[in-house]
Amino acid sequence: QVQLVESGGGLVQGGGSLRLSCAASGRTSSTYAMGWFRQGPGKEREIVAAISRSGSRTYYTNSVKGRFIISRDNAENRVSLQMNNLKPEDTAVYSCAARSTVADFFYYTASNDYSYWGQGTQVTVSS
Repeated sequence: QVQLVESGGGLVQGGGSLRLSCAASGRTSSTYAMGWFRQGPGKEREIVAAISRSGSRTYYTNSVKGRFIISRDNAENRVSLQMNNLKPEDTAVYSCAARSTVADFFYYTASNDYSYWGQGTQVTVSS
């Protein structure tokens, strides 16, 4: 089992940047594929980015391609989401998620693929 704690959210002006971090404790995070999800006001939860256990493969939803970068440091048990050129429509609660896997190169994009979730961190982008 793994526990996930997000940090780095906040209020930023449009065009600005934030870096979210997800710290994992418990079983080593290197056995998990990871993902970042978000849920905006009145919206359903959606995948933002995902990364394979090895870190060699990544996925981004279309709306964040070219602006967001997901990365992981297995030695530090941490996954990050660098968010650049933020837009008001990026406003949401961002949560990281983990799925135990033996596959080094798979990432997962559906919320029900994941077993473990952090509590979420609020990101608010002003226009």
